[in-house]
Amino acid sequence: LQEDRISGTLILAVLTAVLGSFQYGYSIGVINAPQKHPWVAPTEPNKAAPLNYTLSGDAPLNVIEAHYRLVLHGFQNESLVSSESTVSVHQSVTMYWSLSVSVFSIGGMFSSFLVGWVAETLGRVKGMLAINILAIFGSLLMGLAKFGPAHIMVIAGRTVLGLYCGLSSGLVPMYVGEISPTAYRGAFGTLHQLAIVTGILISQVIGLDFLLGNESLWPILLGLSGAPAILQIVLLLLCPESPVISTSNLGRSKKKLRGGQDITQDLAEMNNEKEEAKKQKKVSVGQLIIRPTYRQPLIVALMLHLSQQLSGINAIFYYSTGIFASAGVRQPVYTTIGVGAINWIFTLISVLLVDRAGRRRLILIGLVGMCLCAVVMTVGLTLTTLPWMSYLSIAAIFLFVSLFEIGPGPIPWFFVAELFNQGPRPAAIALAGFCNWASNFLIGLCFPHIEALCGSYVFVIFAVLLFFFALFTYCKVPETKGKSFEEIAAEFRKKKLTKLSGAQAVTEMEHLGGSSDA
Repeated sequence: LQEDRISGTLILAVLTAVLGSFQYGYSIGVINAPQKHPWVAPTEPNKAAPLNYTLSGDAPLNVIEAHYRLVLHGFQNESLVSSESTVSVHQSVTMYWSLSVSVFSIGGMFSSFLVGWVAETLGRVKGMLAINILAIFGSLLMGLAKFGPAHIMVIAGRTVLGLYCGLSSGLVPMYVGEISPTAYRGAFGTLHQLAIVTGILISQVIGLDFLLGNESLWPILLGLSGAPAILQIVLLLLCPESPVISTSNLGRSKKKLRGGQDITQDLAEMNNEKEEAKKQKKVSVGQLIIRPTYRQPLIVALMLHLSQQLSGINAIFYYSTGIFASAGVRQPVYTTIGVGAINWIFTLISVLLVDRAGRRRLILIGLVGMCLCAVVMTVGLTLTTLPWMSYLSIAAIFLFVSLFEIGPGPIPWFFVAELFNQGPRPAAIALAGFCNWASNFLIGLCFPHIEALCGSYVFVIFAVLLFFFALFTYCKVPETKGKSFEEIAAEFRKKKLTKLSGAQAVTEMEHLGGSSDA
């Protein structure tokens, strides 16, 4: 590795960009940060109990749900007049709360399709500047929720914030990948995931009851998601545009990012990319799907993003609190924060390893290890009569999360940018982002029903999926460590041509020669 090629400008640009990823992580974690508390009955007949309460023995509500009930039905803990009223109250609160959680993914799913258009129309830096308007507006809606119908304002704010995060989750890896030296592209790309898990961890910590996760301060907790946007706007004004965009100042932009060091190799690669990109117009999402030239790298990109969401990582977080409680942990919330800390530590380890061990190897280690952990989880949840099995399940949870953050979690985000050069890259990132958001939404929607049907055996499904994804990675995913975009594209062309013979190979070579941006 050539340490003299990392400049202060490059570090500033990367850290500024991943502030968008931090907002993404904070938005994921913050909605579930306020804790649930059981209802405390009034000590005096005419005195209302605290706002955190249950509905006729149901699971306790968190402080945001409790405020929804107050807004919708105009009372705190009055005696429920009938069972029909109880059911109606419960259904209304549950519906609005479910929307508050899920609408974020819906917004991200649809806006991810606009990543390519924003990147090409405004550029990477101006694009990130523009979309921060969404982040600030969405945060203001949630921060001022108590001054209006809280359920409507939170749902609207989460929708707008989802639109922002769908765009940011595509623009950030694209920009970071394009400004990073080849030798450090993996490490800088992994910072996207590190910033996400940092945002999740911080939201869990400040969402504790004695900090901001209480009935008085929860709007501030939600509204703080806009703070990184304000900081990013200021810092982006100091960051250079991606060399891919600044065509007229390509050499100057590269020198600024590399601290005045020798940039001959970088310039040669970027100029070669530009010459190849001129041979064709920008590739749309439709063209990317239809053209056989892009089929192999596109399948790899989509499968990696599917493996990230269908691995069962969200199901692990769904189960974790219950498993910790069954193991005798009195404050499961702190153990859940411990899982978040493990998340952060092993993502940092991935940053240090990815440009040494390679992308493919880390993904394989993660997927195979997670498959084994899913099997252990199934055994531990099935044999609950043995007390020590609960502790085995806890160990499996921590190991599962650790292995996820070693490879399958962070690598797919920047791997797509490495598989495609300038022509199809924005469209590929947009499509991969949509695939990621859509599968995330489907898992969140379907998992409770699958878990109700399969019980503790639900992790068998994830074990089978993880085995399939590991097999696919071993057979189809190339190693991109230390390779230029053109070298990676050439590897796919070589694999494709080995399957052809004679006139077919000649025809395909002629086609690829006129469209090397595959």
